[in-house]
Amino acid sequence: MLVFKFGGASVKDAQGVINLGKVVSRYAGNQLLVVVSAMGKTTNALEKLTNAYVNGEGDVHEIFDEIKNYHYQILAELFEPKNPVFDEVANTFVEIDWMIEDEPHDDYDFIYDQIVSIGELVSTRIVNAWFNHEGIASKWLDVRGYIHTDNTYREGVVDWDKTRASIQNELPALLEKSIIVTQGFLGGTSENFTTTLGREGSDYTASIIASCLGAESVTTWKDVPGILNADPKHFADTIKFDELSYQEAIEMTYYGASVIHPKTIKPLQNAKIPLLVKPFTDPDAPGTVIREGAMNSFAKPVIILKQRQVLLSVSTVDYSFISESHLSEIFGLFATNHVKVNVMQTSALSFTACIDLVPGRFEKLLASLKAYFKVRYNDNLTLITLRHYTDEALAEITAGKTILMKQTNRNTAQVVVK
Repeated sequence: MLVFKFGGASVKDAQGVINLGKVVSRYAGNQLLVVVSAMGKTTNALEKLTNAYVNGEGDVHEIFDEIKNYHYQILAELFEPKNPVFDEVANTFVEIDWMIEDEPHDDYDFIYDQIVSIGELVSTRIVNAWFNHEGIASKWLDVRGYIHTDNTYREGVVDWDKTRASIQNELPALLEKSIIVTQGFLGGTSENFTTTLGREGSDYTASIIASCLGAESVTTWKDVPGILNADPKHFADTIKFDELSYQEAIEMTYYGASVIHPKTIKPLQNAKIPLLVKPFTDPDAPGTVIREGAMNSFAKPVIILKQRQVLLSVSTVDYSFISESHLSEIFGLFATNHVKVNVMQTSALSFTACIDLVPGRFEKLLASLKAYFKVRYNDNLTLITLRHYTDEALAEITAGKTILMKQTNRNTAQVVVK
């Protein structure tokens, strides 16, 4: 049994959907579950719609019309007008229509998940319809009934026992009859509300399902030839890794390598299921395999960029030393506001942390900290991480930049720069 995950770039247009069908048809005879992300940049567009609805940042209906028209154009290029998928997609978009008719009353994160989740629900309707149009027997599955989470909106915590029971009780019988097409990124609460698993969480979805079913492998299909030592959009002369160990992949994703969601690897490692990262434009290419016992080789350092960073410095109001009790209080506020620390340092009088700038959460964290501490911060920064770095490589990548914080250990160097 195989699990495939296709990201937004692979289904950004009609030709992408057609190509996805060709890739899947190569695996006829295998039990196959296909996880699909929202199309193209739809998640970004739905985030913009959410902000317009909640914060008045733009014309809600104009933004929503652009999103709908984008999908209807893809539908028009794939199907005859009377195909039932047009009604399926329209009925899915209605969920947003109902929400934006009223004034926003709920918490931002809750609203975010109810709106942004529509991207995956629509994309999977289209992909499933295309499979059946091409004679590939498939069934659309609402993943929210199988991946159960708590009520932590925008980063749902998976209830593994309940999730495992749901998946193992129903999916094996369905897989014997046809391919399953389902959504990445989404989960469901006990109250039947939608949660999301964090940005780029479709990889994690594939990992959860594969580990529950004991899959032979997971393949995530990307617009790159495999896992590279750096993002080719920012760096020339990148190199591809043929294989990586689970441990190295976990380290890379922890530091922010965007090719795989950080939570993806651990469930696969526990079940000893290999993860393949392959290009959807060249299905025969070997890509990269992440597996037990892989031999790691690093001809160049791994370079990871995290942009839109904030550097916070927290000190006591009476200039006393930052003690363990202060740190406990500070970390409690970070946890309460669901803000993760990317890198941190302490000195006698201050605690400094580099964090992602997540609108809404950052402002809440700032207000919480200012109630007890003095706070200074710089924004619009970049965090550069070099795994298996050399001094020469570190000097080269920081040349001409203002370094606000630097930290090194045996294998990894991190610098916050402006």
